[in-house]
Amino acid sequence: MPKPSFRGSNSNRVKQHNLRVVLLSLLHEVKLSRVQLAQKTNLSNTTITNLIAELIDQGIVSEVDESDPKPDEFCPVGRPRTNIQIEPHARFVIGIHIGVGLFRVGIANICNELLHNQVVYFDKGLPAAQVLAKMVETVEAVLLASGVEREKILGVGVGASGLVDFQSGVNLVAPNLNWHNIPLREFFQQAFNLPVVVDNNVRTMALAETYFGAGRGVGSLAFVYGRIGVGAGLIFKGEVFRGSTQGAGEIGHTVILLRGGELCRCGQRGCLETLISEEAILRQADQIAAVNPQGIMAQTLADENDISPIERVFRAARSGDTIVQAMLEDRAFYLGVALSSVVNLFNPQLIFLGGIFSRGQDFFLKPVIRTVNEMSFGGLGQQVRIEPTSFGWKAGVLGASTLALLTFFYQPE
Repeated sequence: MPKPSFRGSNSNRVKQHNLRVVLLSLLHEVKLSRVQLAQKTNLSNTTITNLIAELIDQGIVSEVDESDPKPDEFCPVGRPRTNIQIEPHARFVIGIHIGVGLFRVGIANICNELLHNQVVYFDKGLPAAQVLAKMVETVEAVLLASGVEREKILGVGVGASGLVDFQSGVNLVAPNLNWHNIPLREFFQQAFNLPVVVDNNVRTMALAETYFGAGRGVGSLAFVYGRIGVGAGLIFKGEVFRGSTQGAGEIGHTVILLRGGELCRCGQRGCLETLISEEAILRQADQIAAVNPQGIMAQTLADENDISPIERVFRAARSGDTIVQAMLEDRAFYLGVALSSVVNLFNPQLIFLGGIFSRGQDFFLKPVIRTVNEMSFGGLGQQVRIEPTSFGWKAGVLGASTLALLTFFYQPE
């Protein structure tokens, strides 16, 4: 997998850009000497020396001697090389992932390592104001528990369910929460007196994989997340593709069944969300249990109270319920149909599956790959890798913290 190349300029008026180039290079390479940084960024040795001196003064990077130097084009034989590396705990960000019926708050360092986090479940019928007030309370509790000094917090990243206006930070509509025009950025800025950036939560997950996960070095990727809703985040050359009106990635509202489909919350019928969301799968499981009251699915739903309902469905399938296994394979087919359209339209190198598709990867992955291979045009499906997110349950909160890190540290305006 080729590593990304970041090119700088020696003009003094682009110092901020050059700092960004240096930090991104160190993020991807971990340790580099000054000579290596100069060659990789196309900056002069003097420029690199000055930038590194400034970053050291700020405590953002540090020097480390190579204990066992190996001869290479950068390091003469017998001469120890001094490398530069990012100091992970020099700064921190707050990440807030807003899902349907739950939110997760986390504190991450500048290498996007999660220090402390907390998940809170809430009634989907609650007014937005009450849910946001609980988020503020949770952020303060997590910040206190983490022990991070407030002055080291760069800002807050928010990944929200639904349609988000990235420029204004307004959650335009979250149909599964019945939220409309919620000014998230303004609210959190006033609450914390910190800079805030807001985007759709699945887009932030795609960013996390691109900069900190298994998507490093990949030119184009998609992240498809399923839970109560289904959405996609699209990345091209390290940048989010949002569309002309911020609506790119609403894959859950692609109409799959043209006739006879169930009514979706968006008002259409036959949307992908009505076929492969958590609620859709649970409805299918309930029907299986009703028809087979002595079957594994019915017994698992009745007895297994220590895990979530969707995990009970997966457990029943793993316990040998062939009817449930067939149902999940059928659901995976519809997901594969939708992803074949993503492949035909966007032609990504890599597709990540998150949420329930990751948790139930042993049932979704193979049928999805098979369907994409069969239905994509001209063999395009055979060229794309499809795999579960490398972050598991952390994808949402790490996505939100990634958004903050890129906006306020690695790629500031």
